[in-house]
Amino acid sequence: MRARRGAGGSALAYGSVMAELIAGWATANPGGAALVDERGTITWAQFDDRVNRLINGLRDAGLQPGDTFAVMCGNQHEFFEASAASAHGGWTMVPVNWHWVADELAYVLEDSGATALIVDVRWLEVAVEACARVPSVTTRIAVTDGPLPDGFISYEELLASASPAEPADQERGGPMFYTSGTTGFPKGVRSGLTHPGGPVSTTTGLAEVFLDLFGVPKRGVTLLCGPVYHSAQWVFSMLPLAVGSTVVMQHQFDPAALLDLIERFQVTNTHLVPTQFVRLLKLSDEVRADFDASSLVSVVHGAAPCPPEVKKAMIIWWGPKIVEYYGGTEGGFISLIGSEEWLDHRGSVGRVLPIVEVTITDDDGHPLGPNETGQIWFRSLLGNDFEYHNAPEKTAEAHLAPGVGTLGDVGFLDEDGYLYMADRKIDMIISGGVNIYPAEIEAVLVGHPKVVDAAVFGIPHDEMGEEVKAAVQLVPGVEPSSALFAELTSYAREHLAGYKVPRSIDIHPELPRNEAGKLQKRTLRDRYWQDTGRSI
Repeated sequence: MRARRGAGGSALAYGSVMAELIAGWATANPGGAALVDERGTITWAQFDDRVNRLINGLRDAGLQPGDTFAVMCGNQHEFFEASAASAHGGWTMVPVNWHWVADELAYVLEDSGATALIVDVRWLEVAVEACARVPSVTTRIAVTDGPLPDGFISYEELLASASPAEPADQERGGPMFYTSGTTGFPKGVRSGLTHPGGPVSTTTGLAEVFLDLFGVPKRGVTLLCGPVYHSAQWVFSMLPLAVGSTVVMQHQFDPAALLDLIERFQVTNTHLVPTQFVRLLKLSDEVRADFDASSLVSVVHGAAPCPPEVKKAMIIWWGPKIVEYYGGTEGGFISLIGSEEWLDHRGSVGRVLPIVEVTITDDDGHPLGPNETGQIWFRSLLGNDFEYHNAPEKTAEAHLAPGVGTLGDVGFLDEDGYLYMADRKIDMIISGGVNIYPAEIEAVLVGHPKVVDAAVFGIPHDEMGEEVKAAVQLVPGVEPSSALFAELTSYAREHLAGYKVPRSIDIHPELPRNEAGKLQKRTLRDRYWQDTGRSI
């Protein structure tokens, strides 16, 4: 079935939109708070000055328009300064997952062609090891007051030595997010609007359209409480900042502290994932009853399926302020649904946005009718598309035709044009709103000398949605034991970020594969999902 409506813009595909707005806000509200992190407040005047210095400092270090730099920082003001610098300098910025180990960071630095890295002191050891393997990263900047490793310079010293003047010859830049693929290492996602170049002001109007779409107030107070290296968290903090919103940050999610931040700063909008809903709802009745949600205008959620009872409980508690979307880094926002509409269409992820055309097809690519389940394909009516950096074959696999892409999901459209998710065609695991792809984990497990084959999949978890489960086939003569489980887990932790490490491991005499050698994971995972009322 195909749904098509109107015209507009694809928000997750937008490039960086700060443009010249920093100077405008610094003039209009110099002492007002632009950024509030766990170390203090950066005013608009300070933000303007620091971004100018960072742009000029990076230029002095040799970065040219079109170059790429990576940022491995937490939810902190330096990340936003770097993102704004990218927007003005015509650079591609790669936000780095701070859970990555050196292998993962080194791969992305090399694959992206990054010539510079900005890293917070918390991950400096990982960065030193990764940069030693990627000599093309010649500009290495550390956010630290302590000793600097060889080859690194201080972030604050770079700013202090650079000119505070408004940079000349500004060009639009934007982020390239890395999203894990179904095989191997993560892939960089590029869209037409995130390629650097052109006037920095071109996407300003699109930011305002986007905020209106989600009911996010201009010049409000935005709360960031998820990792800003995720595209959705970046969008729902950078775009409000672009139109004068204060951004308050929580680096490590804490449900009780989040409620305190909302009340203390009179937060108007935030982005959450279903796991955070669950943890908020588990707070004591007294804490929940004492919370004043009156400042909130828009609470957006996405990134993972939300249990209907959890969502209903949040609407009852906070009021009809909950807005859900379906989309991803590749496709931007595809559908949208507000609280009251959702109560009439429980389980739906909304109506297709005016700027998108959605088609549901069978396995042969033939369009299906209403309520027929198949693969979900999308096409931007603005002509935007995406590609995977340095991976043309993966780009082709994610397209039905030029401009018609997929996130690998399965679902259906009803007679009224509401989109419903049924399953994921790919094997991706979503745990706590984070995408985890099994092939990378399987490759690590099979690298252990006692493992001959491995399958990784998601099983139900009440709070996180899913957790990582592994099934392995051992080398003949190796016996299962608790010591072996600890050995395999420790081995995986050496090569993978912690959230990717299997929480449990089953031993099988042989793993199910078809004649072509493809793992039949469904036969392994189905028994864990029986009687749960859901398949993802």
